[in-house]
Amino acid sequence: MDFYHTPTSCSQATHILLREAKLDFRPHRVDIFNRTLEDGSDYTRINPNGYVPALVLDDGMLLTENVAILDWIASQADGLPPTGRLGRTRHLQMLGFISTELHKPCIPLFFIEDAEQQSRIRDLLSSRFRRIGSMMAGDHLFGDRFTGADAFLYVMLRWAAMLEIATPKVFDAFVDRVEQRPAVQAALAAEAVSPLHADVAECA
Repeated sequence: MDFYHTPTSCSQATHILLREAKLDFRPHRVDIFNRTLEDGSDYTRINPNGYVPALVLDDGMLLTENVAILDWIASQADGLPPTGRLGRTRHLQMLGFISTELHKPCIPLFFIEDAEQQSRIRDLLSSRFRRIGSMMAGDHLFGDRFTGADAFLYVMLRWAAMLEIATPKVFDAFVDRVEQRPAVQAALAAEAVSPLHADVAECA
């Protein structure tokens, strides 16, 4: 399959999970501002929406939207979806929350200049990170099992650090655990970005 992504963007969650699931893919970097591929061609001919992530399956079907893509990847491999009652539904619930209540509200912070407005958004997002932190059920969001929601949350925590959004201390250990995963280290290396925690970089 073909995977269209932009380093450090929300597509990093898809990148991580593709590697966790050990799926074969061809990566293609996208300039999301100019909507072009590395060869200069028009990305909107692949994905008319113009944003990432996107997957083009071997049969030519286009998949977009992180929630749908992460759910699909999880269904392709053992050990990725949460177990127990309503496991997939609870996973979709968390993916939806991260997408709509964390990812989308973060985006204006990259562009708005009004300090008071920035402060309001940061406070709102901080409260939502605290809510997720209170729901941690073990090493990860659904206990001991790493899921697509954990990959998405990790990327949002990277954004939070970059955008100076306060997050609960419980996420310090979470980030350490996630960054020790070979799939995460491989995705970060492929995107040429550093881990959040320097000690992970030293032992990787």
